[in-house]
Amino acid sequence: MSICILFPTATEARQFQHPGVHTVVSGVGLTATAYATLKVIHERRPSLLILAGIAGMYPQAGLAIGEVVLVSSEVEGDLGFFTPQGFTHLAQLPLEMAFERRHTLHCPHLPAASPLRRARSLSLNAALAPFVDSSAVEIENMEGAAFFHVCQQEGVPFIELRAISNVVQPGHDDWDMDGAVTALHAALTQLLAQLPAAG
Repeated sequence: MSICILFPTATEARQFQHPGVHTVVSGVGLTATAYATLKVIHERRPSLLILAGIAGMYPQAGLAIGEVVLVSSEVEGDLGFFTPQGFTHLAQLPLEMAFERRHTLHCPHLPAASPLRRARSLSLNAALAPFVDSSAVEIENMEGAAFFHVCQQEGVPFIELRAISNVVQPGHDDWDMDGAVTALHAALTQLLAQLPAAG
């Protein structure tokens, strides 16, 4: 099984090593992630792609800082426009005005035996954006929707793991980056042990 892992930053990838697994620092944000994901697919032809990084949790999520989750769905949360009444997501447009209605992207490849909790995510170019609707999700990140979209379009199985590093709340600066990265690496090692041998 050929496995590639994308980490958005070198901090998240810090010293992670696993025999037979290729790792890439993809860059932060939707655009960098789309490019890196497509490049890895074309150059490495993996049988599984994993995106692994940190994430913020929304206050209503019932998660804990340091917890690692499998991402079950992604929405590009700030895809839309502003009016005098506020922000309108493209998914809120009347059907006859919307070119594309499939705004929620789902992952059908989550390992059934994993003890990790599932979480729904918003992907944002502007982290901590106060104008997005986070009522139906638990976490936010800056890459997942692009990763899901490219993998789906290219027909490559994929999984996304996120370790909770902070609360998504402007002015809430209680981050635990080191703890989240440590937890992320432990969960990745556990996940890889459950998969067919990488090589």
